[in-house]
Amino acid sequence: MTSPSRILLALVVGLVLGAVAAGALTPAMPAIDVVGTLWINALRMTVIPLVVALTITTVASTADGSRIGRIGALALPVFLTLLVAGGVFAMVVAPLSLDRLSLPAGAAAALRASVQAGPTGGAAPQLPSLVQRIVEIVPVNPVKAAADGAILPLVVYAIALGLAFRRLAEEKRASVLDVFRAVADAMLVLVGWILWVAPIGVFALALVLGARMGVSSAGALVHYVITVAAVLFAFTLALYPVAWLFGRTSPRRFAPAAASAQAVALSARSSLAALPAMIAGAREKLGLGATTTGFTLPLAVSVFRVNVPMAWVVGVLFLGKLYGIPMSEAQLAMLVVTSTLLSFSVPGIPSASLFLLAPVLVDLGLPAEGVGILIAVDAIPDMFKTLVNVTAHLTSATVLARLDAGPS
Repeated sequence: MTSPSRILLALVVGLVLGAVAAGALTPAMPAIDVVGTLWINALRMTVIPLVVALTITTVASTADGSRIGRIGALALPVFLTLLVAGGVFAMVVAPLSLDRLSLPAGAAAALRASVQAGPTGGAAPQLPSLVQRIVEIVPVNPVKAAADGAILPLVVYAIALGLAFRRLAEEKRASVLDVFRAVADAMLVLVGWILWVAPIGVFALALVLGARMGVSSAGALVHYVITVAAVLFAFTLALYPVAWLFGRTSPRRFAPAAASAQAVALSARSSLAALPAMIAGAREKLGLGATTTGFTLPLAVSVFRVNVPMAWVVGVLFLGKLYGIPMSEAQLAMLVVTSTLLSFSVPGIPSASLFLLAPVLVDLGLPAEGVGILIAVDAIPDMFKTLVNVTAHLTSATVLARLDAGPS
């Protein structure tokens, strides 16, 4: 397994070098982008076989069939608690920064005009409704779900297949499960190889991202970006004592177990891409069992996005400043509730939670097009959104592993 410090160093150096030397690097950008994309593709190609193999073997091998259902039932209150805690945390912390923001009328007007002029001024992508998302949980074609990278339908299919294997005769079940265990073990070996060259892939991704962002931005937008990144990062740090107090996992053990997945999250901005590193860390560094690595973590990546309430609260407070419409505590509290419920239906596309925010803004008296401003500067916040998501996935896994084990 590669050293997380090498990955983080590659990330920082790539971002800085890309930002300061964007012009000189322009001719080489297509080739550099290819290197980063190849590394992400290599990491993502392990996700589907790893998740399917681990889930099937976990469900089929669990002596108590009701255990999977019990863990799923325990997961919901754990997820909800962390989601609400994140929203309340943002309500308390974000105003400490945004209350200091003063926007001259001319600057505010220019920012609002940039929504129509910029690339985000067009129509938002068509997002599936909540009903459609629920219907799609049971895949009509598991192969298509795998090709689309739809993890939750695949997990549901793998659980059903694992339960079906439990009904087979022992000799038949053992031979099939040996194959899936071998697939899972081989995927973890492959993940180790891919993470060994992670500094190269991360450096390429960060170089391109730094060049695209540049070093100059409007002061108000920089203030917003710093605020949302700081809130998300602070809550990420707060998850370490949560894992310690409720998951009985000390920061000394949790930090190295999460570090590789966090580095992938910052560079790839994808919880799905970080899943193999999460599974490896949970197995090798935390010693968590097959149920956690084969069921809890894929479930968390599928439906648990702890960043949504925090990002919405900070975004709404910023837009309230921009449009001169103050937000009351009651409105923010309702926003936390709404974002918590809607977070489970956020599809896995970039800035998807912000597109879902548009109709909520109208209910709060804010223009829906304000979402375009948030999306335009979402590159850096999205890194910290993925970071807090991955950390919350691993935190919830440690808590659920302890709850499943019962009192010690």
